[in-house]
Amino acid sequence: MTVQWTRCATWVATGITATLLAACGSSTVDSAISPQRVVAFGDGNADLGQVSGRTYTVTAPDIYANWTSQIALGYGKTLTSVSAGGLSYAQGNARVTTSPDAAGNASTPTVQQQVTNFLASNQFAGDDLVLVSAGLSDVVVQAQAALTSGLSRDTALANARTAGVELARQVNRMTNAGAKYVAVAGAYTIGKGPWGVALNSAGVSDAENFLNQLSSKFNEGFKVEGVNLGLTGDKVLYVDFEEYVNYIYNTPAAFSVGNTNTTVCNSVDTGNGIGTGTNQINSALCSKDTVIDSNYDQYLFADRVYLTPNVHRQFGNWAYDQIRSRW
Repeated sequence: MTVQWTRCATWVATGITATLLAACGSSTVDSAISPQRVVAFGDGNADLGQVSGRTYTVTAPDIYANWTSQIALGYGKTLTSVSAGGLSYAQGNARVTTSPDAAGNASTPTVQQQVTNFLASNQFAGDDLVLVSAGLSDVVVQAQAALTSGLSRDTALANARTAGVELARQVNRMTNAGAKYVAVAGAYTIGKGPWGVALNSAGVSDAENFLNQLSSKFNEGFKVEGVNLGLTGDKVLYVDFEEYVNYIYNTPAAFSVGNTNTTVCNSVDTGNGIGTGTNQINSALCSKDTVIDSNYDQYLFADRVYLTPNVHRQFGNWAYDQIRSRW
C-alpha cells in the first residue's frame, strides 16, 4: 500500500525526524471531515476496556487509554468499548481472522468477527471515522509457536504475512460496506523491547531480529494486499505504528522516553495473559499502584509487548495529524 504521509511523514523521510515527529498532533490544518462517530476494531492496542474495564497499558482514570481514544478526543468525541455502550469493538489478544486468540482463548472475537458484530446491528455512515489496530496478537502467536512449539521460523514469518493479507481484506470489507475514512495501524517491532531482551538473555538465537521480522512481514502483507485490492485510494490511510516505535527506539529522548527495554508494570499474571507465557507481566492488570516507577510515562513498554500511555498519546496525536492532513 502506498503510504500517504504528508507533513510529518515528510519530516521522517527526509531525516528531520524525531523531535519534529514527536511534536506532531498540534496541526491547525483544516479537515474536510468532522466525524459524528468514531468506530474502532482491533486488538489490545485499541482495547478500551472490553473485558472488566481492563486496558493493555497502565490503566488510570485520568488518562486516555490508547491511541484510538486519543484520536477521538481530538475530534471532540468520546470513544468507549462496546461493553460500556460505545463503538470500540477491539479486544485484547484478538487476532485478525484466526481463533483462539494470543492467550489461547477461543471466545475472543477476531477482527473479522468484530466487523461482523458491528454490521449485524449497525452500518457505516458517510462521516464515520474508523480506526483499526491489529497485527500484534498474530505476531505473538507466531513467535511463540516458533520459540516453544517447533514451528519453523520461515513458516512463522509466512503466517504473519498471511495475517497481514487478511487484515487488508477486512479493511476492504469495511469500505465495501460503506466506510469512507479508515485509518489502519499495523504491528510495531518488539525485538528491542523487554521480550526480545529476555529472549536474548536466555540465549535464544537472533531473537531480536526474528521478532522484528514478524511485525515487518505482517505489515508487508497488509500493504501489498492493500495495493492488490485498490485500497490506495481516498478511503484508507495507513498510520505506520512500526516506523513510529522504531523512532522511539532510536531517539527516545525526543519522545520523553528514558527506558525502551524494561517493563514499567509489575502486575504478574499466573496465566498466559498476553500470550508470551505464564507468570509474565500483564499490563491489562496494571494500574498506577502496580508500577515500578511513578514516572511510568518515561517508559516505552508497560509489559513485554504493550506500550505506556505516553507512547499511545503521542502516537495518537501524530496519527490524528495524519488523518486531518489526509482528509
